[in-house]
Amino acid sequence: METTEITKDFAASLLPKRIENSNKGTYGKVLNIAGSIKYQGAAYLSSVASLKIGAGLVTLATTGQLVNNLASAAPWITFLPLKTYNNECIAKDAFEQVKEYIDAYTVVSIGPGLSTSYEVSEFVKTVVQYLTEADKKSVIDADALNIIAAGSIDKLPENSVITPHPMELSRLINVPVEEIQHERINYAVQTAKKFGCNVVLKGSKTVVCTTDGQVFINTSGNSALAKAGSGDVLTGIISGFIAQGADVKSAAILGVYLHGLCGEIASKSLTQYCVLATDQIDCIPEAIKQII
Repeated sequence: METTEITKDFAASLLPKRIENSNKGTYGKVLNIAGSIKYQGAAYLSSVASLKIGAGLVTLATTGQLVNNLASAAPWITFLPLKTYNNECIAKDAFEQVKEYIDAYTVVSIGPGLSTSYEVSEFVKTVVQYLTEADKKSVIDADALNIIAAGSIDKLPENSVITPHPMELSRLINVPVEEIQHERINYAVQTAKKFGCNVVLKGSKTVVCTTDGQVFINTSGNSALAKAGSGDVLTGIISGFIAQGADVKSAAILGVYLHGLCGEIASKSLTQYCVLATDQIDCIPEAIKQII
């Protein structure tokens, strides 16, 4: 199968332009549905990464407790407190609270740190069904993927990108991780066809497969990215690029390259051992400088 390498020049050609006569509305709005009491960092990382990459506005839809916990740590993002189950996670009947935001925002990201409890699962299924019916631009990751894998959802928005690591993809298509790793391109293509969406299969030489069957192989990154929270940052980066006007395919391609470059930049001073997800976010400005 023919593949295309994602290089620095290729990434540069996809970078959304900034214009002098603009305001925050020019660069779009991200609705990030994320977080639970056990996984607060994922909500923070994915939200801040979207704003750092250039989105005009980011709203984190999460539990009231997380709003209280994160508001002072991230004053740059806005919050939508949702109905909460047992003070732990988003309640199953919280959909009506987010529906008008989904309609009004440029892109929806969903999944980081949600957990997979029954309450969250019912909520996610309703949201994903609505996103699919509306073909809403969306980035679907982490626990949202695990919920999809455990349920009966077999169609996702054509205007969406899913960002599984090999274990999450294994759950989605019921294929052992070892087999997926042996034929990463093949299974990324199969998954894109099965769900009718774009696929980012994370890992060394991340594979991006589009809905029209194109395959791209990333050339940036190193083992510094093999750490908790990295995937949340990637979700935020891709969402932020979509908000700024990049089509979903371009945002996925550009996002994986820039994220990998952040890992390379951070590891120069911190080593590949010591890079945290927050360090990746801190390196976004230098990564953009190098691309342009």
